[in-house]
Amino acid sequence: MRRSGPDAPTEVITLPQSYRGSPPRRRRRAVGWLVGVVVVGLAAGGAAVAVVRHRADAAPAPRASVAVGTATVQRRDLSTTRTLTGGLGYGASTPLSGHLDATVTWLPAPGATVRRGQQVYRADDRPVVLFYGALPLYRAVQGANLVGRDVRVVAENLSALGYAVGRQPAPGERVSAGAAARVKPGEGVLTPALTAAVRRWQTDLGLPVTGGIAVGEVEVRAGAVRVDAVTVQVGSTANAPLMSVTSTRKVVTVEAELADSAGIARGDRVTVRLPDERAVPARVTEVGRHLVTADGGDGGSPKLLVTVTADDGRSLAALDGGEVRVDFTGRTVTGALAVPIEALVALAEGGYAVQGPAGLVAVTTGMFAEGWVQVDGPGLVEGMTVVVSS
Repeated sequence: MRRSGPDAPTEVITLPQSYRGSPPRRRRRAVGWLVGVVVVGLAAGGAAVAVVRHRADAAPAPRASVAVGTATVQRRDLSTTRTLTGGLGYGASTPLSGHLDATVTWLPAPGATVRRGQQVYRADDRPVVLFYGALPLYRAVQGANLVGRDVRVVAENLSALGYAVGRQPAPGERVSAGAAARVKPGEGVLTPALTAAVRRWQTDLGLPVTGGIAVGEVEVRAGAVRVDAVTVQVGSTANAPLMSVTSTRKVVTVEAELADSAGIARGDRVTVRLPDERAVPARVTEVGRHLVTADGGDGGSPKLLVTVTADDGRSLAALDGGEVRVDFTGRTVTGALAVPIEALVALAEGGYAVQGPAGLVAVTTGMFAEGWVQVDGPGLVEGMTVVVSS
């Protein structure tokens, strides 16, 4: 008998008959080995005591339990996604040029925002203002009943600035009695009322009151601009590139590899994942047409610039520049019969099944997306309850 401590229970080791008495050398080795095993077991267990028992006396080891739950078979749309990294900022800058044979006398500071009706710069100490539109003023807008899309730009901007421009002829109308020309969709007419509005606007800006607008007296952009950098100094000629501008709205710019950009198109719906894990609905507003390489020309693989704009600009306005993730939707299956991935049971003979009310149902799997899998099998219907592991 041997005690492991003053209060430890006694462990009895019974040796076979052949090992009793004065054992020869080989048997003494065997006894030493057996005792060593017991001692090691006692040392490893601390206060626990190793007791040698017959196998029949041992209690069966408990089996690990698996928690299960249920889910229903659903009919839903499944989409694969590609997640790309993008940079948060104001997007790519574009040059803004002047179109006057004059001298630059004032320029805005980098970071300034210029909106409709505000001066972009001053030439010969007269303001050159910003209008919104898709067509630049490529000719002088002057002369009674002048018709064109550029005239429509003038009418819409003066109206937005609060000037009464009168009624504009509708598409199909003749510009004047007896005239053969008719107004086309998207065109405007320099009517007497619009000419009067131009005069009032010129008076308010301190410009020569002519009733017409010469080329270069306004600059047309799609919307408000943010001055990114000024490229000339006061005193330079105004008929040259003057500054670079960006959108005033923060956007996400993604440099996409050619393989990743395949299938991305303007107008596609995407999701922007912010650093705090918020998901912001957005859409692709521009896909670059020209390949670009990494800054510095280090020979990196060429990429396409993809611009993503949030549906609600306020969700990005308060954030500083940084990296975000953008989820682009890939292949989509609509109306697929689907179950949670946890409902799949791997079969020994290969393939998968789901556990339904009547037992296992072998299924054919399709698209895996967002934790769901497209399935098809005999008797599998929408609303059916299946077992899922959890």
